[in-house]
Amino acid sequence: MKRPMLWLLCALCLLTGCASDEPFYDAVPETDDAFYLEEPIEEEVVDFGPSLPLSFALPYSKDNTLDPITCSTGMQQTLGSLLYEGLFELSETFVPQPSLCTTYTYDQETYTYTLTLRSVLFWDGTALTAEDVVATLVRAKSSERYTARLSDVVAVKALEGAVTITLNRDNAQFVALLDIPIIKSGTENDPFPVGTGPYAPAEDGTYLEGNVLWWQKNPLPIQTIALTDCPNQDLMQYRFTTHDVQLIATDLISTDPFQASGNITYNEVNTSILHYIGFNMEEFQFQRSAVRQAFSSGIDRSSMISAFLSGHGLSAQFPLSPLSADYPHTADTTYSKSGYIAALGATGIHATAQTYTLIVNGENSFKVAAASYIATNLSQGNITIKVQPLAWEDYVLALETGDYDLYYGEVQLTADWDWTALLSTDGALNFGGYSSSTMDQAIADYLSATDPSAAMSALCQEFQAQMPIIPLCFKSTSVLAQSQVLENNVHTQANPFYQFSTWRINLDGA
Repeated sequence: MKRPMLWLLCALCLLTGCASDEPFYDAVPETDDAFYLEEPIEEEVVDFGPSLPLSFALPYSKDNTLDPITCSTGMQQTLGSLLYEGLFELSETFVPQPSLCTTYTYDQETYTYTLTLRSVLFWDGTALTAEDVVATLVRAKSSERYTARLSDVVAVKALEGAVTITLNRDNAQFVALLDIPIIKSGTENDPFPVGTGPYAPAEDGTYLEGNVLWWQKNPLPIQTIALTDCPNQDLMQYRFTTHDVQLIATDLISTDPFQASGNITYNEVNTSILHYIGFNMEEFQFQRSAVRQAFSSGIDRSSMISAFLSGHGLSAQFPLSPLSADYPHTADTTYSKSGYIAALGATGIHATAQTYTLIVNGENSFKVAAASYIATNLSQGNITIKVQPLAWEDYVLALETGDYDLYYGEVQLTADWDWTALLSTDGALNFGGYSSSTMDQAIADYLSATDPSAAMSALCQEFQAQMPIIPLCFKSTSVLAQSQVLENNVHTQANPFYQFSTWRINLDGA
């Protein structure tokens, strides 16, 4: 099986996370000298709760770019969601909503989208133009972050005030990929590239202020947001634990997760990041769909998520977020150990002793624990699953050489739910070598469908019949905030400040 640029693809799709900090513990306050009468008088102690901050502050790195196309740090991306907007915005259920684009048409004969832009101003007072959008998308196509997402784009042009995007194949769901933040052309190297979002930087760059030119005109929960310089992730997390900043976005089941403590609220953020078990199709038994289906039925996903992923995930039996309106919940099967053993018996695989190796990135303790639990679930009768944790480089090498039977994988799917790279015969992320012309056709039919719900239903039926991989869950990340500061706050994978105008921010004296 061909694996072009496997190392890069693994780095992009099999995420490991990179956040660290020392645990922070609340200091024990000094006790005032006690004064006693002859008989001590008991007084009621009133707990006023955690104190509120005087201002709302966010971390950022003043020495690193805020260009949303090339910035690499999580804190820069978090801040950028207040400064920049895309042609579309994804809802909590991953449905694309018009933002800087008002309407669009799609020509299925030429695979060309024509997007009509909203008449809006950048915060510097200049108008958003089609040329600005084209410049951003062209840069995005060649960027590390968005190159895979835009791999089907063959041309982006400004045409009479509109933007045309031509693809190399039919994809009627493509607009779900266009939540890429747009900036003013030529400002990408500025300390604050110019955007259209609800906030703009102050002249000295030490705080954000409400953008009076913002096209949505919705009231903001706060007019001024302080910026606290944090050159690295460690200092960012320290500033958060000392309440110098009030909000951070993080992955609590990453390779080196943030150890949060104190007066903090935790908010789950649903993502399109799929955890799954992949098969090596060189193994004869795994070429049988009945065996793959049996293995899928043998995993207690809910227990795995709650016990070994700290609850940070949504159980899934299809490569489609359970939050999607098209997810076939009625097709999910209920886990039962006896049911799994019966399914194994029906395949005949248990007739002789079988031992299989499940490799996992050993640098992530959560994945190792989850893989070990899965191995326990599946090891029944004559079937034995042995977990082999590997250093990242060795894990990638094992995938490349096929030196495994099963692997624990992680991939960020795009919101158009295109499974081509993961499951198609020549898919770049199809590490196990799965091949099926009927699956290829079902994926193509979904992407070209004018009725995507019906097409997704058919695609999920084909997936369940073949079970080319075993979906486990869609991971959730977290937005952490200082306790009692935020109310009505909602977060999405792409926008930690989703529907920010509906939030309430509580400050001392406000």
